[in-house]
Amino acid sequence: MNQDQLKRIIKRGVSEIIVESEFLELLESGKSLRLKMGFDPSAPDLHLGHAVGLRKLRQLQELGHKVIVIVGDWTAQIGDPSGQSVTRPMLTQAQVMENAETYLAQFFKIVDRENTEVRLQSDWFGPFTLSDVIKLTSRFTVAQFLAREDFSKRYKANQPIAITEFLYPLLQAYDSCVIEADVEFGGTDQRFNLLVGRDLQQMMGQRPQQCFLMPLLVGTDGVKKMSKSLGNYIGIDATPNEIFGKTMSIPDEVILPYFEYLTDLSDRELSEMKSSLDEASVNPMELKKKLAGELVSQFHGKENARIAETYFKQTIQLGEVPDNTPEYDLPADLKDKRLSHILLEAKLVSSVAEAKRLIDQGAVRYNDIAITTNVAADTLGLRTDGVLRAGRSRIVKISNK
Repeated sequence: MNQDQLKRIIKRGVSEIIVESEFLELLESGKSLRLKMGFDPSAPDLHLGHAVGLRKLRQLQELGHKVIVIVGDWTAQIGDPSGQSVTRPMLTQAQVMENAETYLAQFFKIVDRENTEVRLQSDWFGPFTLSDVIKLTSRFTVAQFLAREDFSKRYKANQPIAITEFLYPLLQAYDSCVIEADVEFGGTDQRFNLLVGRDLQQMMGQRPQQCFLMPLLVGTDGVKKMSKSLGNYIGIDATPNEIFGKTMSIPDEVILPYFEYLTDLSDRELSEMKSSLDEASVNPMELKKKLAGELVSQFHGKENARIAETYFKQTIQLGEVPDNTPEYDLPADLKDKRLSHILLEAKLVSSVAEAKRLIDQGAVRYNDIAITTNVAADTLGLRTDGVLRAGRSRIVKISNK
């Protein structure tokens, strides 16, 4: 491994490595490392924020190391309290496993399936007894956990903290011990949890894992971290047109972080891009097109990236309706249907909640007229053939056959 490869692994798209010198020793030892990434299938979809860490796993796989992905079928029923201001609702086992299936299909769009071991938490927590729980919880104190920022804020604000939420970092830490993780990956908001794993491994006589902390990708709003619940996300499983269109909507100031965290552009190219932006010698729109093309190519191939760019030019820049725009056959009976239902049935949104959010934002248009309230569908004049848009790049022709 040359110095450029090493720099790309430990610096590019990495916030912190605990402990970097120990990690470098492990790399130089020639040992095949066990790379742990756990996920709670509390939601079924992955977005580009998740891709930052998954790309790092793939880079290390290419050096011969093995990924151990842990499906948190137990912790998902609790809900990770990291960065949360309220207690999350618990999910059923059936909901968790349904989400996990979809999640893994997207996970392997980036990570090499052949060099990955999938484990379920229930394999070891299923037989857990009350005695095991007492033994595990006795290793840490309430004071240690209340020192954690999100717990501390909630405690001071007299907001409830469920006992199960205290268990979450302990269960995640125990996972590291069971699989004998060499390295664990997580976002910067997971720092506390990863360090608990490191401490627990030492207590149990294992070499403590190294902690790879990944930066939190800012969403398409340019303000908050990418999150499906905030609507500022770009899904890994999204269509080429949606990935391209949403990427074109990002603020100029996040162009460089997106290139750095999500593409294989060289450091030299990134440096030249930064200089061009600083000197205003390049139109940011052109860089966004390049970025959008890179992202669509990763998940759908170069030909689909080319088609998505053409579609964007026609629909957004020129305001045209392409010949290949999908049609939606309007139901004969619109009774009890609202605009949000039409958007969902036309596959312009993934949920009624997303439809309502886009309507509130003024991002839904019919025949180029914005609709800002979730009105009854039979009041919209949809019986006249027209064009329905949701957001910048999702569009259907309304057909009354």
